[in-house]
Amino acid sequence: MYIPSVLLLAASLLQGATALPTLGSTPLPPSQDPWYRAPEGFEQAEPGAILRVRAAPGNLTAIVGNASAAYNILYRTTDSRYQPSWAVTTLLLPPSAAAAAINQSALLSYQIAYDSFDLNASPSYALYSNPPADIAIALNRGWFVNVPDYEGPLASFTAGVQSGHATLDSVRSVLASGFGLNSDARYALWGYSGGSIASEWAAELQMQYAPELNISGIAIGGVIPNVTNVMETVTGTLSAGLIPPATLGLSSQHPETYNFILSQLNPTGPYNRTTFLAARAMTLSESEVIFANQNIFNYFINGSATFLNPVVQKTLSQDGYMGYHGFPQMPVFAYKAIHDEVSPVQDTDRLVKRYCGVGVNILYERNTVGGHSAEQLNGDARAWAWLGSVLEGTYAQTYKTLGCTIRNVTLNTTSSPL
Repeated sequence: MYIPSVLLLAASLLQGATALPTLGSTPLPPSQDPWYRAPEGFEQAEPGAILRVRAAPGNLTAIVGNASAAYNILYRTTDSRYQPSWAVTTLLLPPSAAAAAINQSALLSYQIAYDSFDLNASPSYALYSNPPADIAIALNRGWFVNVPDYEGPLASFTAGVQSGHATLDSVRSVLASGFGLNSDARYALWGYSGGSIASEWAAELQMQYAPELNISGIAIGGVIPNVTNVMETVTGTLSAGLIPPATLGLSSQHPETYNFILSQLNPTGPYNRTTFLAARAMTLSESEVIFANQNIFNYFINGSATFLNPVVQKTLSQDGYMGYHGFPQMPVFAYKAIHDEVSPVQDTDRLVKRYCGVGVNILYERNTVGGHSAEQLNGDARAWAWLGSVLEGTYAQTYKTLGCTIRNVTLNTTSSPL
């Protein structure tokens, strides 16, 4: 049973005012901030229930831009093993005039690709140094913006079930928060690359996990349907640094697998356990510098065969492959570069075909130019147009509401080939 949001907010904000960092204080890294720890007995709360709320410390509204207020919400969620857990989301409120113009009726859940096994890379903290411009644009349109730390307290990068649950529960918590969003507001999800993991898994799990949510649509770019294929594709390339945090993050949800992975790392030599595990305290950009162009399988005693072990395969099948836990009940816009050098386009083709076969309403655009990074920019305007129609009530006038549309496009807003 949910605790009434008004009473819960009053209690939480009082607690924040008396015992936790105040609005003017400097934000602490999550690993050092006691606010990020769930209160005793949190397990008894329903998924999505608010456990704690505070005004975001420091000057986040000024850093992000176009925000009238910012709040951190700690809420109950469920991990990949379907055990009680918790996560934090940041709710950003738009300027009052912009919100009033659309009747406080739009919420964008924006899943940032933070791609790290370091808790301190979580968006609720990282927003202070590098907020995506998309957030300020959404706020300027009058949309409320939800930015969840969907990897959870273990920073479980690539753990699909954990990420999907935490995303869905962040939406539940925001809808219950009482911060001015209209009770019949439309809400949509958006994520690129690592953010597509959380967004797609949320859509895939929604019917079984959060059936009361009526998500208006999801936009997913640079989709990552198969973690194993990403590892095989990027090892030895500039993006090889994705593999250590992905391996540690996914296995963190499965202790037997995590311990097995650790046991398979070389104790000495140029590719050793110490170097690999240093990724536990790295952001993605740091990891990509340290591990650039390395064959990451060299860190393991048995090389790539490590990932064929039945223990690892079980984890991957449960938590690493999209398309097997349900199917989206809402419209989907998927966009991908045909020459994506991180996640093969064929994986996304297969995922879309699977969903088309069960009647999901999908627009899937395959860009003939650019690669993984370039498509984030090349696809941005198309994602904005699609999300605008979903959140502002013009979808049926602009896009097909039934069936699948799959088309190649040639759109280039950047000179980058990658």
